[in-house]
Amino acid sequence: MNEQLPRCFRVRQQFADRSLADVASEVTAKIAASTLPRRVRPGQTVAIAVGSRGIDRLAEAVGAIVRAIREIGATPFIVPAMGSHGGATAAGQAAVLAEYGISPESIGCEVRSSMEVAQIGTTDDGTPVHFDVQALAADHVVVVNRIKPHTHISGPHESGLVKMMLIGLGKHRGAAAYHQSMTRQSFESLVEQVIPMIFAHCPIALGLGLVENAHDRIALVEAIEPDAILRRETELLEIARSGMPRLPFDDADLLIIDQIGKNISGSGLDTNVVGRKSNDKKAGENEFPKVRQIYVRGLTPQTAGNAAGIGIAEYCRSSLVREMDHDKTRVNCLTALHITAAAIPVHWETDREILRIAAGQSGRPVPERLRWLWIKDTLHVAELMCAEAYWDEAVARDDLTVLGPPAEMRFDEAGQLVEVFS
Repeated sequence: MNEQLPRCFRVRQQFADRSLADVASEVTAKIAASTLPRRVRPGQTVAIAVGSRGIDRLAEAVGAIVRAIREIGATPFIVPAMGSHGGATAAGQAAVLAEYGISPESIGCEVRSSMEVAQIGTTDDGTPVHFDVQALAADHVVVVNRIKPHTHISGPHESGLVKMMLIGLGKHRGAAAYHQSMTRQSFESLVEQVIPMIFAHCPIALGLGLVENAHDRIALVEAIEPDAILRRETELLEIARSGMPRLPFDDADLLIIDQIGKNISGSGLDTNVVGRKSNDKKAGENEFPKVRQIYVRGLTPQTAGNAAGIGIAEYCRSSLVREMDHDKTRVNCLTALHITAAAIPVHWETDREILRIAAGQSGRPVPERLRWLWIKDTLHVAELMCAEAYWDEAVARDDLTVLGPPAEMRFDEAGQLVEVFS
């Protein structure tokens, strides 16, 4: 019997589930209806800029772009557009793409990974504007990315095509310079200065914007002409925001997260979901949910040891600390000027130890009052475990389906939680 810990029950949230059954066909149709087939001539080269996020069916979307360009008679190639990710090395960035199923063998075209950049301008505050030399040398550039709220940036443009053109294609040097500049000015101020330089000096031919639903499935694909990217991305951002996954309750004493990683979010865990966009350790006045403590149990395999974002948590398991690639984590967080995101929380060997300590730190007199939530990761919150303190509210809500009665948290002989998410 777990006298100090709450009993938990499983809940399913009702999110809108509109998604595309065939992403490749949708991408093909949108490209065919764009100006790209008329812009690109046979024999020309087309760089396809691809980032490091775990986007739904990304390889299918990129493969469709590759085939469409080949049908024109042009030569496509992939350029990693991911700032300092992959350990800020060319080999590391190519390896990140390979993890997502994007390699010369799987996608049918060359991957030209380089950290070399060329300076194409300077902002008003003296920030150099860098751009990937491989993309710059191409006849055309197609930028493909998911559009969604960013974990720290707030404004008309957050995570999407615009950020990829600045930070992703700016590679490590560009990302570092922009993040430094953002200590003095907003990201949007940079956008207003840098995007005109990119359009003037770099052959941007098309943006392919992807919007996912709350189940992390692509719901919308748009081929956006260069002169419409700034305007249309702002509109798609609001569509993405309205469909984001969320926790079902506005407060929690403890949020247990099975895994974080760069394939889940740029910050390892999505701060929009956990309510820590404005501050690593607490929600802003108008920010929800308000989560007092976060416990992270592990890393995703795809993050390859990059534990960026672990500093947002109050607790982690000791095995996570051993699994971390400390250099990779530090480089990523230093580049983002978010060094506290690399800080290692207090940690113990077992789930049982940490959960007992978290219960003691809650200020609740009895376990029945503990408000705990447990999720696989911040991309997958459609089903979650909730402490019995939420029971009355959960059974009264039409948007929640209770999947079973409260039961004790189960541990194995080593003191680790028995896994509840596949």
